[in-house]
Amino acid sequence: MDHQLIERAAKDILQSKKTIAFTGAGISVESGIPDFRSAQGLWQKYDPEEYAHIHAFYANPDKVWLMLKDMFSLIISARPNPAHIGLAELERMGLLSSVITQNVDGLHQAAGSSKVIEFHGSHRTLTCLKCSNRVDGTTLTLDDLPARCPRCSSLLKPDVVFFGEPIPWDAQIASFEESQSCTAVLVIGTSAVVYPAASIPFTAKERGATVIEINTEPTPLTGQISDYLICGPAGKIIPAIVDEVKKMRGSEKS
Repeated sequence: MDHQLIERAAKDILQSKKTIAFTGAGISVESGIPDFRSAQGLWQKYDPEEYAHIHAFYANPDKVWLMLKDMFSLIISARPNPAHIGLAELERMGLLSSVITQNVDGLHQAAGSSKVIEFHGSHRTLTCLKCSNRVDGTTLTLDDLPARCPRCSSLLKPDVVFFGEPIPWDAQIASFEESQSCTAVLVIGTSAVVYPAASIPFTAKERGATVIEINTEPTPLTGQISDYLICGPAGKIIPAIVDEVKKMRGSEKS
């Protein structure tokens, strides 16, 4: 971990008028949730076209629930790691405006972040396709799945964005507004290649924001969009940045 870059990131955050975070699967790997596209990910076990497309859910929901049950079992046991907790701490310090996440695991909220824009929906709630009743997914156990509506007994669908479904409009609008108005963005655990979410760091950069990339390896953003890359696990880098911010703030006050 490059301490000079940690100091640089802390300075950039302290000097920024408005900082946001844009997170992907990489931030939750340390919580035990593999990236869907990784060697251990869901897409190695399930063909996304066959299991994760909205048409597949309508055609054969019981089959798709096999995959959803696997996803649910990973998420239900996951806990926020130091990267999630560090971002929540930056928010409490008044240094982070929002977190825009591509993840559906709810770990940012569990860590204490209050302004979280969920670009691809959430596994924490499920909606009845027949009567639109919404159910809190955190009250369910694996034995309750596939879940049925307590009101009308129809099958429930998790509020995640399936392939073939549009990104929730309110999430798109809020993300666009945040990326247009920020002066720094922390891009964490994402290669930013899945659109339209991938446009967030590009939009911020176009508006003159500093793009701080935190990933375990270089990505298509590196050297093109990001101002610099801090290479390593987010669970170590984010707490180190938070500690450095506190040190710098302390020296300013003394």
